[in-house]
Amino acid sequence: MSKVSEKKITILIVDDNPKNIQAAAAILGNEGYDISFDEDGESALRHVQDTTFDLILLDIMMPNTDGYEVCRGLKENPDTARIPVIFLTARTDIESIVKGFEVGAADYVTKPFNEVELLARVKTHLKLKQSDARLRELNAAKDKFFSIISHDLKGSFNALMLGFDLLTDDYDRMSEDKKKNLLETMNTACRNTFDLLNNLLTWSRSQTGNMSCEPEIFDIREIVAEAVFISENAAKNKNIRIIAGIKENTLCYADMDMMRTVIRNLVANAVKYTASGGTVTISAKDCGDDLEISVSDTGVGIRPENIRKLFRIDVKHSTSGTAGEEGTGLGLNLCKEFVEKNSGEIGVESEVGKGSRFYFTCPKTEIRYEAGAS
Repeated sequence: MSKVSEKKITILIVDDNPKNIQAAAAILGNEGYDISFDEDGESALRHVQDTTFDLILLDIMMPNTDGYEVCRGLKENPDTARIPVIFLTARTDIESIVKGFEVGAADYVTKPFNEVELLARVKTHLKLKQSDARLRELNAAKDKFFSIISHDLKGSFNALMLGFDLLTDDYDRMSEDKKKNLLETMNTACRNTFDLLNNLLTWSRSQTGNMSCEPEIFDIREIVAEAVFISENAAKNKNIRIIAGIKENTLCYADMDMMRTVIRNLVANAVKYTASGGTVTISAKDCGDDLEISVSDTGVGIRPENIRKLFRIDVKHSTSGTAGEEGTGLGLNLCKEFVEKNSGEIGVESEVGKGSRFYFTCPKTEIRYEAGAS
């Protein structure tokens, strides 16, 4: 299995003069950046449709489609609008510079360019882009937090209060079966509220940096057994069978509490999105330096266009379970964060109407853990 590694920064150079491309590529390549190039504006606009770039160096004076038009096109496309564009230009008059900023350029470098200046401007705008991404992530997290408090948590408490009101007002007139059904419904609401609060508090601690990663050797079978126990009642109410096929002494090296949260959420989700009579299966596979833990279900499945939304905090995506259980998507965000903090990877395979398989890897040894964290 490949370790989690930092994504290499990609830069696109667009210039109709090959010598300018070679000079800029040599300077930036020495810094470890991944360089691509195009020699005309039309090619560049096509290139960005299928490749993601962190920054674009763009010549202004090019035949057919000049740099201004290319920049305008990039900024009008939501998929490329946030890529910083630095103009490479021999034109230093105020009118040309102002026009560049008006079409969306972040900066400009005059030609022939100075190596120190070029690197300084590129590094500055890459840092600004990273800061912008982090700020948007924090805003998305804040929005998610308030959405959960205002909608999901409020909804859970409303269900509980309604149940208590019915018991208070109609207890003497209710049949024993009705009382039992109502109490079971309230018990489910209590468990859902507890799970939501647990995830919310854990996620809040992780976002504020108050949750350190403390890896140790432990038997993954033990925390799988805990997760099965926690989801047992919900599964029983839906006539779902949980099969935990993990051998004793299946050891891994990770933060035990974080892995407990990951497995608990994946098992709970599998039960939530599996219909009555279905099956949830938990298994482990030896992958050399890693263990791969899988939670498979015979549930409703996930549409391909929704799979990429599952682990993103900035995308609102949640659906109700097969018995109307509410979902927030927060649990999967936690799973991704905790798996990656422990040098692992997480993914999903799914087919609508047939079910899903969520899987993640975790290191088996301290050496593998440290290698993945480096």
